[in-house]
Amino acid sequence: GEHLLAVINDILDIAKIEAGRMAVESVPVSTCQILGDIHDLMLVRAQGKEVSLSLEYVSAVPESVHTDPTRLRQVLINLIGNAIKFTERGSVAIRVALNTSGPAGPAMRFEIADTGVGMTPEQIARLFVPFEQADDSTTRKFGGTGLGLSISHKLARMMGGDIHVRSELGKGSVFTATVKVGLIDGVRMIEPADAAKHRAAPHKASSPSVNLKDVRILLAEDGPDNQRLISFHLRKAGATVQIVGNGRLAIEALTSDGSFDAPLADPAPIDLFVTDMQMSELDGYSAVRLLRDRGCTLPIIALTAHAMSGDAEKCLRAGCDMYASKPVDRDRLLEVCRDALAAGHARA
Repeated sequence: GEHLLAVINDILDIAKIEAGRMAVESVPVSTCQILGDIHDLMLVRAQGKEVSLSLEYVSAVPESVHTDPTRLRQVLINLIGNAIKFTERGSVAIRVALNTSGPAGPAMRFEIADTGVGMTPEQIARLFVPFEQADDSTTRKFGGTGLGLSISHKLARMMGGDIHVRSELGKGSVFTATVKVGLIDGVRMIEPADAAKHRAAPHKASSPSVNLKDVRILLAEDGPDNQRLISFHLRKAGATVQIVGNGRLAIEALTSDGSFDAPLADPAPIDLFVTDMQMSELDGYSAVRLLRDRGCTLPIIALTAHAMSGDAEKCLRAGCDMYASKPVDRDRLLEVCRDALAAGHARA
């Protein structure tokens, strides 16, 4: 399921890029923190193949830079993931440096060097073409859609940089990605020997610490499988869960006498309402609007499988407080429940 979701996300990304609808932001990012996080994430994959993965700072780097952290992660994770995938034995090295001599201003340079299968010049020429891979056997042996490098190449250019590659068949490859970082005048520089000290303590997984003990949750969901899965996660975290199959039943569960047109019960019989937005009879959008029109102040979380841009905004306009997408990610679901409850308490 996660593989299929990754394929769908790649297709959506390439479609948005080609339609000119992909946007990148520029916000302050802790250089050592984001690189350390990426290294830790990919280390698990490398260790699974018994391939060493190192993070090396070749020069001093700014303590913080201005870039798009989400897209930077996407580019580097794709390049590092490919290097690990195509390296059967040996090593993958992430080399980081600041380039101040470029005509477009300061840029970060990331070299991903591996001792993998390498490529011929003919194969390199096809690398950044959507749905193309080095050769036909690559798909059979290593898998993939041929979209990752094309997306990464376009994203790097959108962030003011580029991606270049040099490779030798049978000896490995070096992918070099550059990304503009904005003005760094006055920004503290971190020397290579001190880079490891400028990371916050690793974040522990948040899901085990999300405690929903005694939280009363109404779940509106018309799919039996999703009912079982979502309620399992919520109950595992300590919540009491009542399940209904559509928006009409959800409203009836919140009224004073259980009928659709009756006033809402006061006090409310639940603490949190989690609802799918696409349901039969009465969908989540309509149910939430009706509840808000009747004065409901409960925190409401929208669940939807829609992936198009603007869908989150549509849920919020309907009256939802927060938004989580399907397929349901347990950690994200529990975090959103916790945050929605906290926001609700703050309002009260």
